[in-house]
Parts: sequence; C-alpha cells; structure tokens
Amino acid sequence: MRSTTANGAHALRIPPRFSVNQPLGTATMTDHVFHHGHDTVVSAEQRNKVLRNTYWLLALSLLPTVAGAWLGVATGITAGLTGFVGLAVFMGGAFGFMYAIEKFKNSAAGVPILLAFTFFMGLMLSRMIAAVLGFQNGADLIMTAFGGTAGVFFVMASLASVIKRSLEGLGKWLMVGAVVLMVGAVINVFVGSSAGMAAISVLAIGIFSLFMLYDLKRIVDGGETNYISATLGLYMSLFNVFQSLLALLGLMGGERD
Repeated sequence: MRSTTANGAHALRIPPRFSVNQPLGTATMTDHVFHHGHDTVVSAEQRNKVLRNTYWLLALSLLPTVAGAWLGVATGITAGLTGFVGLAVFMGGAFGFMYAIEKFKNSAAGVPILLAFTFFMGLMLSRMIAAVLGFQNGADLIMTAFGGTAGVFFVMASLASVIKRSLEGLGKWLMVGAVVLMVGAVINVFVGSSAGMAAISVLAIGIFSLFMLYDLKRIVDGGETNYISATLGLYMSLFNVFQSLLALLGLMGGERD
C-alpha cells in the first residue's frame, strides 16, 4: 500500500487469497492434494514445492524491478508523475496488472505478466530513488534500506517455519490496517506533510512485515498452493517495506552537500 515513488501514495497491497494448484512447469500437482469431506489436506511435498517455486520467482522478480528503477532514474521518465496524475497512473497500472496476474495465474502467461508488473513497480519507484540519490549519502541509504528489508524477510520466514498456530485470524485485521494506510497515504499526497509521511512509513513497515509473515505461514500450512499468487503477495510486502524504510532514511538521515 505504498508508493512514494511517482506519486507519494503507498503501493497497493491486495494479497492473493486463492488456493489453486500451480507448479512451475506445465504438469499439475493435484495428485498431492487429498480431500477429506469438506477439508483439503496438502502434502508436505506440495507445500515445499510451492514454497521453493515462490522463492525462485520472487528472486527473479527483483531483476525487472531493478531494471525499471534504473531506467526511470537514467531517463527521468517518471519525474513529471506528481500529485493526482502520478497517483492515477500508479493506481491504474497497479490495479490493472494485479487483475491480470490473478486472471492468468493458472496459465503460461502468469509469470510474464508478473515480471512485467515488477518492472512497472521499479519504474514507479525510480522517482523516490532519484530523490534519495540526490543526498550525499544516497547510495548508502539505499543499501541500508535493502539490507533492512532482507533482514525483515529473513526474520518473518524464520517465524513462519516455527509458529505452530494458524494466523488466519490475522488476515482481516491486516486488510483493515492496509485500507486505513492507503487512505492516509492518498490524503498525504495532496497534503505533502513530512511528518505524515514518516508516520505512514512506520505503520507500513509494521503492517507489511506482518503481511509477509501471514503469507509465508499460509504457504507453509498449505493454505496457498499457487506460487504466482504467493509471489505477488510477498513481492508487494517486500516492496512496501523497502520503500517505507527508504522514505524514513531519506527523511531522517539524508545529508545534503
């Protein structure tokens, strides 16, 4: 739910909640899902494969993100996307891509659409990165934000593997928090308050770190069996945590020449 990228609003986060069998290849894996009455039990082999495929696709998705960010910084193509125009472009593009990803997640087109989406997100992020690079210590701030995001992911992945209880009840509260955060972020696009941005960034880091844990736990428990949907949810959480950290670091630690 955050993008102080082209428009100052938080990137949209609509976590996929559909469970479909979708391996990385063309063969299905329905043989590994067992039905008992109205309950569905996913085998450990299937859960591990979904988790492994999700991690690989998540790592791959970072490459188009970096490419999009580099292109945006190098060309300045997103420099004019401010205020309402930037918000409209971002929201329209994000909603459109996420709809397409969910629509084609069971087909061969799902992965290319997801990668195109991550390129778009990198492009939208480039305006913030360019602003941070304007600081004397800009490169250090970006690396710190990247390291912090990686640390959050490692902690959440570790917790997801050791927590025994279900976290399904947490999902609805996180969605409420995400909606409130989005409304606040959109308002701050027009208000332009640095204090507001700092507060929203802190809340975003907390909410999307928990979203990360929630999504990883669902994969571990077999609640999410589509690796494209799983990757989309985790990518959005990582994206939001990274740029929220970057926004905070820029506000509090940016050094002018």
